[in-house]
Amino acid sequence: QVQLVESGGRSVQAGESLRLSCAASGRAVSVYVIHWFRQAPGREREFVAAVTWDPTMYYTDSVKGRFTISRDNAKSTVYLQMNTLKTDDTAVYYCAADRALVRLATASEPHYWGQGTQVTVSS
Repeated sequence: QVQLVESGGRSVQAGESLRLSCAASGRAVSVYVIHWFRQAPGREREFVAAVTWDPTMYYTDSVKGRFTISRDNAKSTVYLQMNTLKTDDTAVYYCAADRALVRLATASEPHYWGQGTQVTVSS
């Protein structure tokens, strides 16, 4: 079992920065790939970024150069630094964990999910 708790979401203005945190707990959490997904109203849940244990980082094209994912295994925490935020970044952001990289969320993958944190970017 892996438990994930997100924090850091809030309302900001376009162009501002925000850092989300995902605190993970459970067995061997350090070997899991930790993902960030987001879901805006009326849209599918989409992959944002992921970091493996070694670490290797992956990003969706729309956030490359603006978002940075990192992990602190000693603290079992993954961060998503979001810079130059746009109104299109408005969504509920979810932390998720699985043994492998998952770019397309399904009913069963990633296996573990947090409860989500709301990010609202206004113009």
